[in-house]
Amino acid sequence: STLLASSAASDVYKAGIGCGTQKSKTELIRIVKTQSGEIKLDKTGKLPGRGAYICDKSECLNLAIRSKKLEKTFETKIEESVYESLKNTINQGV
Repeated sequence: STLLASSAASDVYKAGIGCGTQKSKTELIRIVKTQSGEIKLDKTGKLPGRGAYICDKSECLNLAIRSKKLEKTFETKIEESVYESLKNTINQGV
């Protein structure tokens, strides 16, 4: 049998950390914890560091905040200002 390999990002599916919905990586927003410990949006999907994905809906981010899933994933306390920045970006439509 022949194995077909595809490296297209659109073929990679991830679950949104808030709602758990499986979507293509291109439909999700990546949040990354950099090596210096900074939490920020990764619009390119290529920043080095630990990444987590959320849907582009504020409800998904709110679920992730309430359940502390981002803090658990990144194993660090996340400041309210970081959450506010993420909310603003999502509300602007990234």
